[in-house]
Parts: sequence; C-alpha cells; structure tokens
Amino acid sequence: MEYLFQAILEAFHLLIAFDREILFISLTSLKVSTIAILLASVTGVPLGFLIGISSFSGRGIIITLLNTLMALPTVVIGLLGYAMISRQGPLGDLQLLFTPTAMILGQFILATPIIMALTISATQGIDPRVRRTATALGANGFQSALTMLREARFALMAAIIAGFGRVIGEVGASMMLGGNIKGVTRNLSTAIAMETSKGEFGFGLALGLILMAIALSVNFFLRFFQRKR
Repeated sequence: MEYLFQAILEAFHLLIAFDREILFISLTSLKVSTIAILLASVTGVPLGFLIGISSFSGRGIIITLLNTLMALPTVVIGLLGYAMISRQGPLGDLQLLFTPTAMILGQFILATPIIMALTISATQGIDPRVRRTATALGANGFQSALTMLREARFALMAAIIAGFGRVIGEVGASMMLGGNIKGVTRNLSTAIAMETSKGEFGFGLALGLILMAIALSVNFFLRFFQRKR
C-alpha cells in the first residue's frame, strides 16, 4: 500500500513540476494522433459520404469490411505496416520505419475505417426529404451534398472524435512502427508500457493520468455532439 501511495505522490509531483520528458511525450502523442485524424477525416468523411448516398453492387461487402476493420487489433495494423515500410518491404526505400511519420501512417490506417463506417451511418440517418428539398429549390449535386453534410455535421464530428479516441491510446502500431525511441517516437501509451516494465510506476502513473484526462475530454465532446444529432 505504501508503494502505491509513494507512486501517486511521485506522479502528482511530476505533473505539478511540468516534467520536461512527460511534456514531450504528451505533445508527441497529441501531434501524431491529431495529424493522423486530420488525414483520416479528409479521406474517410468524403468516401463514407459517397458510399452512404450511393447504391451499387458490392456496397454491402464494403460496409462489412469496414465494420471488420474497426475491430482489427492495433498490433495487426502494426504488423502490416511494418511489412510495408521495413527495409525489405515495398516502401523500404522511404526509410519511414521508427519515425513519427510511420506512427501517423499506422494511426491513419486505424482511424480511417472507423470514420468511414460512422460517416456512412450518419449519412443513412439523414432525412431523405433534405436532399429532395434542396434539389427542388434548384441546388445542383454538389450543393445538395453540402446541404446533407451540414445536416449531419454533429454526427460527423462525433465520428471524427470517436476515431481520435481510438488512436490516442493505442499501443501496438505505435510500438512496432515508431520503436518507442526516446525524444523521437515515444508517446503516452508506449511510454506507460515501458516505464511500468522498468518498475518506474510513478512515472507511468503520471502518464496514465494524462491519458485518462485526454480520454475523458474525448468522451465529453463525443457525448456533446451525439446529443446534438
């Protein structure tokens, strides 16, 4: 019990002192995950919207595949990414392995199916009269699409936030693609795993409290936008 109490005191001391290493690790996590989510949103929202409003052969298969990818373990994504960007892989010449770019790539692959699937769901929930009314008022296809996106804006924000919540705490892909290199690719989740294995429970607990605060904020905003739907 005393061990736990000492670890809690050390964690709060590190947080109050704005420990430089903890600050760097936290900023690395936020930077990598934010860039990955921005790229996933730019890709996933338009594709999900197009799939949601379209009817074509194979649409059900795509949706099933996206739902499967949503549950894919992060270590599998890390394995596939490693095979692609390692020295022997097809993208090995780019020398991306064990860089922040590789971590962004892994989190992008992780978040895009989530955002796409939730965007499809949001699009299907739009009242069909919205599109018909826009067309009747003289809107072209692009303007009608913008009207529908505006109607589903809160659901789309919820999809993006859900994607961010998925990637900010993942360990497998970041560890395999980033390598957990101090001062370069070490983020909150990989640092927690390493520090705990070293017996530095206080340091790991401080990082865990930051991750919990981020997760709490993500869930707060997610709940806010879900209520707006």
